Amino acid sequence: MPGQFRASAQLTIGMEHNVDLHWIEYETIDDGTIALITLNRPRQRNAQSRGLLVELDEAFSAANADDNVRVVVLRGAGTSFSAGHDLGSREHLAEKLPGPSQHPTYQQFGGTRSGVERMWGQERHFYLEKTKQWREIQKVTIASVQGPVYAAGLMLMWACDLIVADSTATFADVVGTRLGMCGVEYFAHPWELGFRRAKDLLLTGDSLSVDEAYRIGMVSRVFEPDQLVDSTIAYARRIAELPSVASTLIKNQVNEAQDAQGFNQALSSAFMLHQLNHAHWQMLSGGEVTVQTEQFGGRARAEQPPIVPTSKSQVRADDPVA
Repeated sequence: MPGQFRASAQLTIGMEHNVDLHWIEYETIDDGTIALITLNRPRQRNAQSRGLLVELDEAFSAANADDNVRVVVLRGAGTSFSAGHDLGSREHLAEKLPGPSQHPTYQQFGGTRSGVERMWGQERHFYLEKTKQWREIQKVTIASVQGPVYAAGLMLMWACDLIVADSTATFADVVGTRLGMCGVEYFAHPWELGFRRAKDLLLTGDSLSVDEAYRIGMVSRVFEPDQLVDSTIAYARRIAELPSVASTLIKNQVNEAQDAQGFNQALSSAFMLHQLNHAHWQMLSGGEVTVQTEQFGGRARAEQPPIVPTSKSQVRADDPVA
């Protein structure tokens, strides 16, 4: 799959704003009507570093500003769309820790504050507000996913209007079972999975198959792995044929119906509970950590519970009594 993507070294937003890209690839096809955004950290399974997230925001902004673009496809190079937040790669540590390689955004958006205020400001801006902004861009967005899509990978996928996947895709949020946390910062789980299924998957750390994700309506189309790229583009082309006024208003009226049901209010409340969860571990550890670790009752990495797919003995879609 990586070889089928073409990189763009620089992104132009508007008339003057040029951005160098390192972790994102951006291009347009079909006379500019379809924008392709590719997460390009395949060795890290497209784990989300700060640099990647900032570049992703620039790419979404460029697509949103371009009146030729009607559809945006978000995808990941390699074998996984995104395995979540980057928690320990060399690049992540370099951009996070003080020093010449630190990403400048760690000194902004609450980054210079202390205690809970620092994490609250950083996570609110980069994980909650930005994800909400990507949901609201005035183009139809399609997440094209494959392989394990875990934790924050779900956030990126759920911010899109439509989700297509290949048969290798699986979906899980394991931050409860592995980090002692109550889910990720953009807590769309009840809306995407259903209320009891959300509790089940969060409490067990089990994964959802692509077939079950399609059955419950989270995934719109399922393709074979060797057809994901071409079939996603064909799907995007069908949507790009609509008048932009129609496709944009369809998107907005569905989003507004969801918002009228309390979606944004639920996101805000869940985010505050997420920060309370962080504060709990900070208090227990004297400020050493913000999630559960081995020193504070968690399991060592080698002893972490496996991510187990929900089996047919648990989910009997073919059983009329279930």
